[in-house]
Amino acid sequence: MFRVLVVDDAEDLRMSVSTALSENHYLVDQAKDGEEAVNRVRAGNYQLVLLDVNMPKMSGMEALKEIKAHDPSIIVIILTAFSNVRDAVEATKEGAYNYLEKPIKAENLVYLVDKALKAQHLVRNMSLSAPVFRLPNGTDFIGQSNEMKRIFGVIDKLSRVETAVLIRGESGTGKELVAQALHHNSPRKDNRFVTINCSAIPENLIESEFFGHEKGAFTGADGRKIGKFQYADGGTLFLDEIGDISAGMQVKLLRALQEKRFTPVGANREVEVNVRIVAATNRNLEEMIKKGEFREDLFYRLNVLPIHLPPLRERKNDIAALATYFIEKFNHQHHKKITNLSKESMELLKAHAWPGNIRELENVIEHAFVIESGTEITPSSLPDTLTGGRSLHTTAQDTSTSETDDDDLLSDESDGDGDESIATIQVTAGPVGAAIDINRLDFQASKEEFERQFLISALKAFKGRINQTALHANIPKKTLLRKLQKYGITARDYN
Repeated sequence: MFRVLVVDDAEDLRMSVSTALSENHYLVDQAKDGEEAVNRVRAGNYQLVLLDVNMPKMSGMEALKEIKAHDPSIIVIILTAFSNVRDAVEATKEGAYNYLEKPIKAENLVYLVDKALKAQHLVRNMSLSAPVFRLPNGTDFIGQSNEMKRIFGVIDKLSRVETAVLIRGESGTGKELVAQALHHNSPRKDNRFVTINCSAIPENLIESEFFGHEKGAFTGADGRKIGKFQYADGGTLFLDEIGDISAGMQVKLLRALQEKRFTPVGANREVEVNVRIVAATNRNLEEMIKKGEFREDLFYRLNVLPIHLPPLRERKNDIAALATYFIEKFNHQHHKKITNLSKESMELLKAHAWPGNIRELENVIEHAFVIESGTEITPSSLPDTLTGGRSLHTTAQDTSTSETDDDDLLSDESDGDGDESIATIQVTAGPVGAAIDINRLDFQASKEEFERQFLISALKAFKGRINQTALHANIPKKTLLRKLQKYGITARDYN
């Protein structure tokens, strides 16, 4: 249960607020002034503090600064009379999450507390991605225990400013999670968080997706449509995979960022917007600038406050904490009671290279949940990619068997042409002569695991390109797309 500290010099208000929260399953303590509140925070473990502004001994503003200095992750909500709203607004600039005007209604109180704690949960999830914040004096890695508090400090700083943020890192490191945490802990948190996946939108539609269009602007434009920039007005716009937009679109995006206005496709009017831009990429933008593939002025417009998320292989000390988090998550989802990983399983996790980063680790733990029948994750429930199975080298012609299902990768039917000059695709399978657990014999499950690993290996070999993968792996494109959807595999994770 969440622990909340209610701080006010009026006993009747403390009691009414405490009662409302207790009835909604919060653990509540009380303090009568700022000094007592700071002492309780230092001695206890609170997720949220409700803090009055005008109190004896130490004011709410002074207590806010002391609490945030002790632990920036603690959510603080200011309680204020109407005449002190200006002080409350000032408090939000100093790190308070929000404020409530007196007299306080129970339903408003519970709603705001619930929302605030959800925002803190996003920060906790983001901290598991352990970003590296680029400080002027060098790179500062975020770790566990005391080091973990520093990530909350980064969020606290970035949430108070309006400048653009560029999040960099490989696929699967948690870039969108960082963007969400920045939004939900900023003054824009009550407005929209809108995501655009720049790599998923066809080139001929991306301008309309960004800026909207008028009726008849192009074939198929049957009505006026507002774009994501206008839809996100007042909130945060997250531009995922920003490195994938064309040179022409980069020019239009730069103008929108500089002037905070744009012209919808087919319109003769300009639209003004107020959005905060958070962008992300897994590509080397500096190298793209040298090649003329990315505009230098757009890069500097976005790169005001960069955050770099390191790959999981560079922070293996965090694997145990991440694995524990995912075990808790999947226990809830799958209604199981798995307690931990065995020592051997943890060693396998730490020895793996994790090309898919945190997303891959999450998939591995979920895979184990499906297979494992005990209360501890053992090596037999982990995918073959972790257990060191033998390598099968196969080209397009090597994937046929006597099966006849045209939707089966283990089938001898195909409508594609192979190319034996292409480098072999490496697929892992179980070791030859390995002992077989007769309780786990399941042809269908084994076949599906082979298909999954084959698809991942093929996508890696052809850098996530669907057409090339389908052609050279001798899989009908329609079948490939269906299989990717079936196994929850995203092709762009391997580009």
